[in-house]
Amino acid sequence: MSINSILLAEPRGFCAGVDRAIEIVEKALTKFGPPIYVRHEIVHNTFVVDALKKKGAVFIEDLEEVPAGATLIFSAHGVSRSVQQEAQARGFSIFDATCPLVTKVHVEVAKLHKEGYEFIMIGHKGHPEVEGTLGQIDSGIHLVETVADVAGVNPSQTERLAVVTQTTLSMDDTAEILAVIQEKFPTIRQPKQQDICYATQNRQDAVKLLSGQVDVVIVVGSPASSNSNRLRELAHRMGADSYMVDSAQELQAHWFEGKPRVGLTAGASAPEVLVQEVVSRLREMGAVSVRKMNGLQENTKYPLPKGLRIPE
Repeated sequence: MSINSILLAEPRGFCAGVDRAIEIVEKALTKFGPPIYVRHEIVHNTFVVDALKKKGAVFIEDLEEVPAGATLIFSAHGVSRSVQQEAQARGFSIFDATCPLVTKVHVEVAKLHKEGYEFIMIGHKGHPEVEGTLGQIDSGIHLVETVADVAGVNPSQTERLAVVTQTTLSMDDTAEILAVIQEKFPTIRQPKQQDICYATQNRQDAVKLLSGQVDVVIVVGSPASSNSNRLRELAHRMGADSYMVDSAQELQAHWFEGKPRVGLTAGASAPEVLVQEVVSRLREMGAVSVRKMNGLQENTKYPLPKGLRIPE
């Protein structure tokens, strides 16, 4: 086996929004006892979801599956206004684990909608975060996934037009689409701060640095994780062979033939324990040295909702 060294991306793995979402479910289980109902997977990671299921979390898509009087948590991806209203009408005890950076986009959409704005949203159709943002208003959001989609956007007016994005996109792809949008709609309003979240940006920056120093990049992440998929695509675009794995068991020996230098990162919803299992498996396959890249240290922390702060 030809693996010699492992280079760990920095930063990698959990972001503050994912940390907070998981902690909300765990605190609710501690305070109220199981079952605790969660609309959609709390974060897109199989290991995390399975671990919470074992503790008594029940993941649902339809609110009709939740019994009256139960505790319900909205996932980190956010939900539409209609889901919020239905949950309130059914009388659930609700805790919102929506990432604050997603909430920022929701607030911006609601505010500008009242001022008469229409929107172009860059995002992936069917992703729960996109569904939640589209569902903040009844009409007037035009979703684009690619540069080609921009040609089909025909808002009812262009004087009040704003752009928002899914928070977990590729910065490079988004910039390309944004340039075409601006060309078609020169006066379109940009977000005050870029919607793509700091953690997504930091992990993509780290992969750009990592890819030039290794032969193969392994991304730890689940198939449904948007930001993990973008990391794998980015490494490929930067010239490294790249693969995404949900666990160490998915590593294939032939990926590393004639490729001694392995880079390793993890999406924002993938726990460090999975990264370390991959490191152990790569050591079994011949890796001798493991070192961390120099990189940003993230120290963002988001507060828990009221009602979940348990005294020490």
